[in-house]
Amino acid sequence: MLKMFIALLPVLCGGIIWSVTQPTLIKPEQVETPEVSPKSLEQMVRIMTDHEVARNYKNIERLNEVAEYIHETFSSYSNDVSYQKYNIEGVEYKNVIASFGPKEGERIVIGAHYDVCGDQPGADDNATGTVGLLELARLLKSQNLKYRVDLVAYTLEEPPYFRTEYMGSAVHAKYLKENNIKLKGMYCLEMIGYFSDEPGSQNYPVAPLKAFYPSTGDYIAIVGKTGQGKFTKRAKKDIKSAAGIDVRSINAPKFVTGIDFSDHLNYWAEGYKAVMITNTSFYRNQNYHQPTDLPESLDYDKMAEVIKGVYQIIVAA
Repeated sequence: MLKMFIALLPVLCGGIIWSVTQPTLIKPEQVETPEVSPKSLEQMVRIMTDHEVARNYKNIERLNEVAEYIHETFSSYSNDVSYQKYNIEGVEYKNVIASFGPKEGERIVIGAHYDVCGDQPGADDNATGTVGLLELARLLKSQNLKYRVDLVAYTLEEPPYFRTEYMGSAVHAKYLKENNIKLKGMYCLEMIGYFSDEPGSQNYPVAPLKAFYPSTGDYIAIVGKTGQGKFTKRAKKDIKSAAGIDVRSINAPKFVTGIDFSDHLNYWAEGYKAVMITNTSFYRNQNYHQPTDLPESLDYDKMAEVIKGVYQIIVAA
């Protein structure tokens, strides 16, 4: 029995590695993608960050200003833009939603939070994700889509409301579930602007992952949970076919630190398929939740490639 176990061990390990890393053995055929201007992305990130008042839960006026900016930008590309409002102890907070494509049928949700943690500018976390939504709205304006696409800018992802029913994404996911709205899937844009070419710039939650993933933080990651490997692999394939950037993926249990550290966790909780598209946050970007999370620290060329990849997920659905 021991000899049989030893003989099968490489096969078992290979299966685990396969299910976690979701390798794409055949390089996807490259597709044509629309132009995305890195300069325009930077301008939008600066609009969201160049303000002396942080867009956190305490600063309601500033949060509302940012929500209005998102709403106005969405409205220049979609005729179906709305606020999803809710109250916490008498204070009103807002998600902002832009819809494209058919009114009925399954939906695709692309979401990103626009609030920050504490008194910091939050360029990568998460002006980049929000700007990704704004740019996707521009790209989707004239597309004939097979499925309805909802671009959702969430409020209150950050502490003290993280992992509570008051997260904007929790409010949105609960609404979908209570109204029996079917999703093909949800894609969370969480920090998509910081990259590094420095060796050793990438860290991981557990040491064994270093054997299977790069030590240089120059790639975009697709993060899914165990049991949704096919969904993660499809997203990876679509992004690789459209984006000029290295793409890695992982499917792991939620107890692995960071796997559920954003808005996608609330869609998992309601039984929907969801992944996080991220530069891996604090495992790479040392400016995370710091005053140094500034627009000039970002790589807008690579950010543009990520957005092209997400666009391809939508049009290839």
